This record gives sequence, structure tokens and C-alpha cells, in this order.
Amino acid sequence: MSVLMILELFVLELNFNYKLIIYGLILNHYCITKELFSSFFFKKLLYFCEMKRIIIINGPNLNLLGKREPGIYGAQSFEDFYMALNDKYDSFELSFFQSNIEGELIDKIQEVGFSYDGIILNAAAYTHTSVGIGDAIKAIETPVIEVHISNTFAREEFRHQSYISPNAKGVILGFGLQSYELALQSFL
Repeated sequence: MSVLMILELFVLELNFNYKLIIYGLILNHYCITKELFSSFFFKKLLYFCEMKRIIIINGPNLNLLGKREPGIYGAQSFEDFYMALNDKYDSFELSFFQSNIEGELIDKIQEVGFSYDGIILNAAAYTHTSVGIGDAIKAIETPVIEVHISNTFAREEFRHQSYISPNAKGVILGFGLQSYELALQSFL
């Protein structure tokens, strides 16, 4: 087994931040050999380092997708949809967070809001009530796409107000779970 093969196996087990560090060390090393530069390992590492980091953040009751009001939200669980989305878009480093608690959503937005390339946010009912989430989006640098599974404008009047939209890069709603995929495509 060559040194490159061992390096490849080692690096594939690392998280994204460590891959970036190793990539930088290799690039900064003044003695890059032709073998290393043309290796599958190096090309794969470069590919991972150029991946956009996108997080999907879901708010209250979205953990019940597939069970809750299937006539509005569909019969597929978000976990199943997310796995298929992750497989289909391997050019992104996708992650996912869900909470029913407003403060935890704000904490996550602040945590990733300066280091990720994009946030896909379905704040669910908090969309219409949370000044705090709206302010958190205003305070960060990472672009946010607001998504909704249903067409909120075809529902109750209170759902027509969004505290997120004024600070979001865009809004996608009414396409079922495909709203998330459309949002992801906006980051291509």
C-alpha cells in the first residue's frame, strides 16, 4: 500500500475542516510532487474543499413530517427526503438541524451564520411570530433562503406575514418538500 493510499484512507475519515487544513498544507508545501498533484487522493481532496456547506434548519413540528397533516405536508418523512437529497446533491456538504424551540433555532443560525455558504430555513410557525429569528438572520453574513412546504398565502391570514422574508435572499413556498431542493439549487 502506497503512502498516497494510506493518506487517502485517513483523510476520507476526517471532517470538512480538517480536510481544508490538510489541503492547505499540501498546497503551501514547496515540494509538491507530480505524483501527488495528479493523484486521485489530491483531486478528491480538492473536490471536498470546494464543496459548499449548506445547512437546512427546520422549526417546530417539522419533525412530524410524514405523520402530521399529510394532505398539507405530504406522507414522506423529512429524514427520508433528506437522505435522498444528500445522495442527489453530493456536490454540497449538507447538514440538517431541527428544533421546536425558538432559542435553539436562533443559536444555530448564529453558530453557522458566518461560516456556512448557505442556510435553507423553514422556521414553520415561528416565521409568522418571531422577531428574534428575523433579527438573527439580519445579523449574519450567510445567505438564507426561506422555504415553506405549503403555500402560506393560500392558508390562514396570519400565515401571510413573515419576519424572515425581509432579510432572506429569497423565498420558495408551495412546492411540497421540493421547496428545499429548489432552495438548494439556488446555491449552485
